Amino acid sequence: MVSFSLTPSQNESTASHYDVIIIGGGPGGASAAIYTARAKLSTLVIDKGLTAGALGLTHKIANYPGVPGEISGADLLQTMREQAMAFGAEFRQDKVLSVDLSSDPKVIFASGGTYTARAVILATGSMGRARGVQGEEEFLGRGVSYCATCDGAFFQGLEVAVAGNNDEAVEEAFHLAKFASKVHLLVQTPDLKVEAEEARKVEANPVIEVHYATRLREILGDQLVTGVRIAPREGEETILPVRGAFVYLQGNKPITDFLQGQLPTTEGGCLVVDGQYQTPVPGVFAIGDLLCNHIKQAVVAAADGVISAMAIDRYLSGRAALRPDWS
Repeated sequence: MVSFSLTPSQNESTASHYDVIIIGGGPGGASAAIYTARAKLSTLVIDKGLTAGALGLTHKIANYPGVPGEISGADLLQTMREQAMAFGAEFRQDKVLSVDLSSDPKVIFASGGTYTARAVILATGSMGRARGVQGEEEFLGRGVSYCATCDGAFFQGLEVAVAGNNDEAVEEAFHLAKFASKVHLLVQTPDLKVEAEEARKVEANPVIEVHYATRLREILGDQLVTGVRIAPREGEETILPVRGAFVYLQGNKPITDFLQGQLPTTEGGCLVVDGQYQTPVPGVFAIGDLLCNHIKQAVVAAADGVISAMAIDRYLSGRAALRPDWS
């Protein structure tokens, strides 16, 4: 995020308290929400969007237990979310900026406000990037940002670029269109991986120009960002004269940057948990691809979510130690 952005306390517009906050709404987070909400624990799931994670981007699934035939990842995930909401879970599309896991209750700072919870489940997955675009790190805080909600107003009347192809990137492009004179949306594939209605809205927005099948190669500048080098799949590389670069690209590294070192990790950047998926910080649990110790399958992440949710129910009920059902 750029250095002149608002701090969470300055940017917050709401403050809400829950028994459980789940950061990440993929199969693990959504499954956990089903169980915590059904246990009558007030539950909030904070997620960047339906297609922000690996499952939501999956075109076809044919091996999920209990779901015969083929289904898209987004449809399967939507079914999970609707089931959780039927039990009372709340889903909110927002971007978590930082957390305070040492406080009681735990505090979650997001673009849309500040939230507190008695327990937290981390389910952000592993689509973070170990290696950035050339110039990304150099100009971070000087035109490179990962939060349009935080920094969009600083680009009033200027041209900016948004690199990414998911709900989060599109949502941020719409937000930037309120301030920027032109938003260049750089999409690596020949089409947008969002719902058809959202894609139509993007095409209809006069401020947003979509560059399909185009990769962000380099972020250029002197003291501040002055442009981006892009590479269309067909055609020569060119430079767009922009003052801001908002990057929402994806990789396969566990997404833990918002934790700011509050939890121990392995050499590969994976979180450390016990048999009930609790981290070394009491009341904080981690599941799914954040752990790197299991097969990356939606059904496995869902199982992690169920186990952590049942452990949280016991934890919040006052048990000093979490024990398996068979002990």
